[in-house]
Amino acid sequence: MSGARLRLYELVLANGRSASPYVWRIRYALAHKGIEFESVPLGFTEIPAAFGGRSRTVPVIEEGGVMLGESWDIAEYLDRTRPDARLFSGDSELATTKLLDAWLHAEVLRRMFGLYVLDIYNAARPEDRAYFRESRERRLNGRTLEEFTADRVQRLPAMRTALAPLRAHLGQHPFLGGGAPNYADYMVLGALQWVASVSTLPLLEAKDALLRSYYERSLALFDGLGRDPRAQPLFE
Repeated sequence: MSGARLRLYELVLANGRSASPYVWRIRYALAHKGIEFESVPLGFTEIPAAFGGRSRTVPVIEEGGVMLGESWDIAEYLDRTRPDARLFSGDSELATTKLLDAWLHAEVLRRMFGLYVLDIYNAARPEDRAYFRESRERRLNGRTLEEFTADRVQRLPAMRTALAPLRAHLGQHPFLGGGAPNYADYMVLGALQWVASVSTLPLLEAKDALLRSYYERSLALFDGLGRDPRAQPLFE
């Protein structure tokens, strides 16, 4: 691998596995460009102190005098400073990928949070759980994590249906990027890796052949970057 050494600050669970869909996007983006990096693992409660208040979320990258947060800013920075093996072929693809991101957030990540927020709590480091519960239950207007996820089995079919646009595309192409993966794939794979980090409820049906084959192809990318014995099954 080539490229300047940098640090990637990432959120980790009690078992040490990376647990943010946005960090996973950047993990894949760095691998796409062949950039070596040093991982700096942080728990939920360590993130604010790590950056002196400059960032309350990860991913954050640091190299030389540059420190950047927000996955989109990082992705565009990587293409600007390392123009080989681009994540976006041009402004048009960048704009279209941002549209996909808006759909992904509204229709997929929001639903995933509703299904797996209690699993995230249980998988977090013990010292992070009180903070995670208090902050997320405040976001849920005082409902407990247990109350919020009590009907998640009934909500699972709607989650699976929301992924229909991905199946339609993958019925014609091996990757969202067409013949080869691009940042659109890394956004979706980031979401799937996030679920695989914590899930106690399989996200997908066993008979979901299109997404199964896509996920298996993707696990082989970049010398098996996505393979991890700590990952939970995504399929029934």
